[in-house]
Amino acid sequence: MPPDRPGSSAGIRPEELMLLPCGPGSTFVTCTDYSEEECRSVDVIDVNAFLAEHRPDWSRVRWINVDGLSDLRTLAALAHKYELHPLAVEDTLRSGARPKAEFYPGDSSHLPRLFIAARMISLREGKVHCEQISFFLGRHTLLTLQEDRGDVWDLVRDRISRDGSALREHDASFLMYALLDAIVDSCFPVMDHLAERLEEMEVEVLQRPNPKVMHKARRLKHEILVLRREMGPMREVVASLLRSDDNNISEAARLFLRDVHDHCIQVIELLETYRDQAAGLSETYLNAINFRLTQVMKVLTIISTLFMPLSFLAGVYGMNFENMPEMRQSWFYPLGFWGIVLVIVSGMLVIFRRNRWL
Repeated sequence: MPPDRPGSSAGIRPEELMLLPCGPGSTFVTCTDYSEEECRSVDVIDVNAFLAEHRPDWSRVRWINVDGLSDLRTLAALAHKYELHPLAVEDTLRSGARPKAEFYPGDSSHLPRLFIAARMISLREGKVHCEQISFFLGRHTLLTLQEDRGDVWDLVRDRISRDGSALREHDASFLMYALLDAIVDSCFPVMDHLAERLEEMEVEVLQRPNPKVMHKARRLKHEILVLRREMGPMREVVASLLRSDDNNISEAARLFLRDVHDHCIQVIELLETYRDQAAGLSETYLNAINFRLTQVMKVLTIISTLFMPLSFLAGVYGMNFENMPEMRQSWFYPLGFWGIVLVIVSGMLVIFRRNRWL
């Protein structure tokens, strides 16, 4: 979505959506109607024809999920049908919006809706992926809009499709809780992935410290800071839902949202711990480099110390060439001179070891 121009009106109305250019990619819409006795899920091909029909009488909850926001005509049709507030529609199209929960009271043009902007974090091909998810909660209808296709809600769909599922005994707000719970719980595999990377990097820093390791450590620290920035507001979102006096949120949903709030706190605490560990990798790297430098200097110092008396002996010996004993006795050089050298070196090594310098 193009950035707001200074002085322009806030929010995006359905007629304004029709004027915006559509982006690349496809938009997929699925609708799931269910009650305790029955459940039906369909892929919506013709959005206008679908919206012209009413929800079945037997349906207690209707869940409309939109994958991909490239087709703005589809979003305009949904916004017009369900009377979505323009400010909420604008936040839906603004990628990277801060997670929040807003209740928009009804008026002559809009129905009362609870709007939630959440962040879904998952692993895709071994990489951390962040995506914005928008919720519009009504009394019997829940709309979810995702930036990309693919989510972490397969288990929720399985629960809805099973006869006798507890999820089908509750209203739309309980479905909202289940989806939020799946979003937060999807962070824990990401946390395990970060913990494994940190352990591998700590071993690499200690065994093979080099600038490449520090580059990877800085990149990992940046990822953790981004996740902390994404998940921090999620705790506030769930806490605001617990405090909300919106009648569309049932008491059962509020009760289970407490568990989601606890999971948010756990994720944030893990991210804080991993951030400290990632920051400590720099200090560990410097300590490892200093230790290796100290060991190298220690070896070089020992070698220099061993050769100091030998250099003195060779210097004095070389100044008296005419008086060398081997000029008169041939066995003195291989046995006498080198014997003295070996005795000096051996004696110094013994002294170093006794003093634990080696």
